Amino acid sequence: MSRWQLRQSVGRAIAQMQTYVMKSLHIIELLPQLITRSWSNRRVHFLCLFAVGVILSTAISACGNASASNDIKLRLVSFSVTKAAHDQIIPKFIQKWKKEHNQNVTFDTNYGGSGAQAAAVIGGLQEADIVHLALPLDVNKIQQAGLIKSNWETRAPRNGIVSRSVAAIVTREGNPKAINTWADLAKDGVKIIAANPKTSGIAIWEFLAFWGSVTQAGGDEATALDYVTKVYKNAPVLTKDAREASDLFFQKGEGDVLINYENEVALAEQNGSKLPYAVPPVNISIDNPVVVVDKNVEKHGTKEVAQAFVDYLYSTEAQREFGKLRYRPVNPTVTQEVVSQYPKIETLFTAQDLGGWDIIQKKFFGDGAIFDQIQAKSKA
Repeated sequence: MSRWQLRQSVGRAIAQMQTYVMKSLHIIELLPQLITRSWSNRRVHFLCLFAVGVILSTAISACGNASASNDIKLRLVSFSVTKAAHDQIIPKFIQKWKKEHNQNVTFDTNYGGSGAQAAAVIGGLQEADIVHLALPLDVNKIQQAGLIKSNWETRAPRNGIVSRSVAAIVTREGNPKAINTWADLAKDGVKIIAANPKTSGIAIWEFLAFWGSVTQAGGDEATALDYVTKVYKNAPVLTKDAREASDLFFQKGEGDVLINYENEVALAEQNGSKLPYAVPPVNISIDNPVVVVDKNVEKHGTKEVAQAFVDYLYSTEAQREFGKLRYRPVNPTVTQEVVSQYPKIETLFTAQDLGGWDIIQKKFFGDGAIFDQIQAKSKA
């Protein structure tokens, strides 16, 4: 048992002992009043001692149970498409922790659009111990709300990035609209299924992929603005997250083209929804962070096990599970094992190449910023 577990058990035991002792004293005080006056003092004393013995033995038993019962619950809040990976990884961690610490861990998981999930954590609707979100921008928002300590990137492996992907273009059988490149998305008569940057992490990555496909290939920002405006005119309805976009495209048959995570497309393929797709050679590195929510783990007493789970996500065992679902692993060993399975990216740019997250938020996604301006033109 760890030092933290011992403190927790001792605390529970002391609290329960105090409760039972107080009850014992209260009963001793009241018992003579409940016994008829015809009884002898000896019988009263005997009954009092008997009651005290029963209560104290119960207290000792309860304290023993408190020491043995040290189960713990972790609250994991994540973006929508990670569920398949976590469903494989969490049981392995639970088994490992039980073997090493003789403690049962259960998980309360919640999945949704990354932006909406961050807002729920900030607002207290989700008291997450751990967040695994679609982009660092959403973690930064939680940090700015005072729930995560500053410089979270430097306190975790790989700058806090635990999984990666790139953007993929999915088309209908036979690709009737001949959509193969980013430029093709701006063609007249193309209906795009995409998500909303106000609620979804993939939507922000999509937008940055559109913009960077121009600027990182030598085009200027005026050209990028014109192109991205045309793209969003072809996306009349924006979904709340990546999973809803996938369901709309694959299950309901809407749209000519879907922009989504490479790994999400691969998962749909594994589930029987096989459609042609392209991974453009000029692409953005979609970096997904994981971090312990400091304020909440202190409140819940879950810091040790929460950090252990975050560390485990970087392990070879966990990263292989990400790899099976076509995430691009961050563990170098696993990366080498699976590198041949992925299309080659010739120009892989990052959020830093577009100015970093502070600039990206202000320039593109703040109120009245470029995305809002594009949306206004698209609806005009």
